[in-house]
Amino acid sequence: MAEVYFADLRARRRQDSLAAKVRRLVERAGISQVVAEKDLVAVKVHFGERGGDAYVSPVFVRQVVDAVKAQGGKPFVTDTNTLYSGSRANSVDHLTTAVEHGFDFAVLGCPVIIADGLRSGSVVDLPGVGKIFSKVHAAADLVASDALVVLSHFKGHEMAGFGGAVKNLAMGCAPAAGKRDQHALRATVHREKCVGCGECVEVCPVHAINLAEGRALIDRGVCIGCGECMTVCPQRAIDTSNPEDLRDFAERLAEYATALAAPRREKTLFVNFVLRVTPDCDCVPWSDAALVPDQGILASRDPVALDQACFDLVRQAPALPGTLLECACPPGEDKFSALWPQTCGLRQLEYAEELGLGSRAYALIPLD
Repeated sequence: MAEVYFADLRARRRQDSLAAKVRRLVERAGISQVVAEKDLVAVKVHFGERGGDAYVSPVFVRQVVDAVKAQGGKPFVTDTNTLYSGSRANSVDHLTTAVEHGFDFAVLGCPVIIADGLRSGSVVDLPGVGKIFSKVHAAADLVASDALVVLSHFKGHEMAGFGGAVKNLAMGCAPAAGKRDQHALRATVHREKCVGCGECVEVCPVHAINLAEGRALIDRGVCIGCGECMTVCPQRAIDTSNPEDLRDFAERLAEYATALAAPRREKTLFVNFVLRVTPDCDCVPWSDAALVPDQGILASRDPVALDQACFDLVRQAPALPGTLLECACPPGEDKFSALWPQTCGLRQLEYAEELGLGSRAYALIPLD
């Protein structure tokens, strides 16, 4: 049974700031076992798309950086470029966005590096695992690092159901080629719902969408399956033509995460922030209302157990009024399936456990 450490949000009883709790949490979860003196340590974050504001605060990231330095490590904060067009599709735009969101040397106390190079061409291939991929594409600087600390904002996702440590490993540590491998979805427009707003046309990175007779039309021969059109559509007029596609998507995430974790299984620590649990990924240029009250911050050496613990906390939490959850969803019900009914969120954890990435069984250990 995996150990998952939990920090709640209370401060008054110990006059203990949440930032200080982040530092104590990573220490309790085993940063000393992950980082050795002179290790080059990748602190993997999501810098957030321009317009969003629910990404992990750089103030919290600084606590992790300082914990790495205390072990003698040499940290750098990092992310990879996106598959879709936006404010993070190349390293110049990506670093500009990062600085705009507070991720710079002055705040973090360490360098900021885009791990897959200027145009996502800095790639190392690793052996695949499972039934889908014979090889996977990894960001070269993440592979070259000696240790890895993965910081994830736990939230909903229109294709994965939810995103946490496993998705951040799988998608977040892959270059554009690896992201394309994992998405491989083909979107369908329900023309009776489409209002011809053109949001999908603007976001498509390969210009596979045009407006025809006032409605969106997708060229499936050009579409690369990134799914951004589904994410930005205000009418929810775009989805996959086959619900099984989303189960396959979850399994591709699990295989990529397992393969990308393999080079440093004993040199990785994961931290999930179950704060502002928004409906969508931080890749969208907005941050919608949180689905449930903030739950806390969790850390573990096991990403599967960590995500399962976060999922369970959200499931047991009451749904907040005035959110994208339009139906009643009381404590004990899966908020993510209620929100995105076609998704197979838990499949990413089930399959990752089958592949040996971790265990869904965990012991939740409160921070002293």
